[in-house]
Amino acid sequence: MAHNIIEIEGLTKAYRAGRGRRTVVLDELDLAVPGAGVYGFLGPNGSGKTTTIRCLLGLVRPTRGALRLLDRPIPSGLHDAIRSVGAIVESPALFPTITGRENLRLLGAIDGIGPRRVDEVLGVVGLDERAGDLVQKYSLGMRQRLAVAGALLGDPDVLVLDEPANGLDPGGMAWLRGLLRERAATGRTVVLSSHVLSEVAQTVDDVVVLHRGVLRYAGPLDALAGGDSLEAAFLRLTEAVPA
Repeated sequence: MAHNIIEIEGLTKAYRAGRGRRTVVLDELDLAVPGAGVYGFLGPNGSGKTTTIRCLLGLVRPTRGALRLLDRPIPSGLHDAIRSVGAIVESPALFPTITGRENLRLLGAIDGIGPRRVDEVLGVVGLDERAGDLVQKYSLGMRQRLAVAGALLGDPDVLVLDEPANGLDPGGMAWLRGLLRERAATGRTVVLSSHVLSEVAQTVDDVVVLHRGVLRYAGPLDALAGGDSLEAAFLRLTEAVPA
């Protein structure tokens, strides 16, 4: 599996729920992502999508299991792998009392990224004209665009986005789809997590469906439906109405 960008074997994450009980969020998850495309992590809220991403990025320690990212073991090889990864996980952390440009310059300074690249990604996400405004004056969609800009600063080989369309209007969602497809066309890998089937269906090549911490499907999007609609297939796999 040396060519896989992501490899997950037997990933389990459980939390203590009191009185000797455990809540299992991920249950023996096996998964491989070969790269150079857009891969959707799909499932209802609480299905384990964000926990999987947090384990992969070293933000949460799994109960058991093995993970590899860019052929490095996680968490021990995270320092080397993370240099080629850009990510948004849950709500992006932004400083509201400074400008969008200043937020990105602070973030870029950690990795020695200069102001020219900051201005370049501000243009990519369509915030160049508002870059000098305080973030507290940004709409939710603008904050999401700024978070995407932060994830793109290092021009990463792997882009991991958890619910990136939050707050985006239809035009913003169309822009995001185009950006992700453009990344894939240049040989990069995008992992897109969402609970919204319609959003994922317009963007991804392959899809992973999780439900209650269990892998229900992994493969091409067009094979997910079989003879049914995508909505019916999703409902059958997750036992829940898609949001």
